[in-house]
Amino acid sequence: MPRNGAIRARERNERPAGRRNLVDIVGQQLRQEILGGILKPGEKLPSESGLTDRYKVSRTVIREAIASMRADGLVEVRHGVGVFVHHARPLPITGFLETDTGRISSIIEMLELRAAVETEAAGLAAARRSPAQDEAIIERFEDIDRAMERGSATSEADFEFHLAIADATNNPRFREFLELTGKRAIPRSFLQDQADEIASADYLAGIQAEHRRIAEAISDRDEHGAREAMRLHLKGSQQRYRSLIRRGS
Repeated sequence: MPRNGAIRARERNERPAGRRNLVDIVGQQLRQEILGGILKPGEKLPSESGLTDRYKVSRTVIREAIASMRADGLVEVRHGVGVFVHHARPLPITGFLETDTGRISSIIEMLELRAAVETEAAGLAAARRSPAQDEAIIERFEDIDRAMERGSATSEADFEFHLAIADATNNPRFREFLELTGKRAIPRSFLQDQADEIASADYLAGIQAEHRRIAEAISDRDEHGAREAMRLHLKGSQQRYRSLIRRGS
């Protein structure tokens, strides 16, 4: 069970537009170096402090730029070791995984697909997870808590939480599916126009309460409970984005 008990919902600072621009600039320059072969597959990126000095930006900007590249399959983060250029060059995502981020309806379509896959993943994780995998899920849950306390973006920690559940199925295809969807899995990471609506303290606290129920069910080896908690979590996300459509109509 997650160790921190009560959900801590506090006032969050809005993400400044200027920082978003810096994240895009840093991310684009690093992408060009990777895709242009300056940074080779398997090569370790400079440290966070090194990148901060190089680009003259904050650590938060560097972390968000790295998170965006990781979601796109360009780099892999090895905790405690560093960030490395992914060995396999990312394939273009086409067809059924293509998401028009300007259309809420397209995001809902992706959430429906995730629900079909991740509901089963949660049940399998409850049945198969090891103690170490259970601990990893709890740690990723608490990472979201810490991001909320700092007023930082939570989308990357949220994605890592879902990846930890995928890992606990002990079927690598579930992780591969999530990594293929990348940042499309956490749509608030790129839905900026409605940032005030979907990144408020109450919104994030509600999502984290749903995460807690999922983590608890998996920890308790409650397969039915884990599936239902995940289903309700992703169904709730669909309903929240549908409410944006209604408000915009």
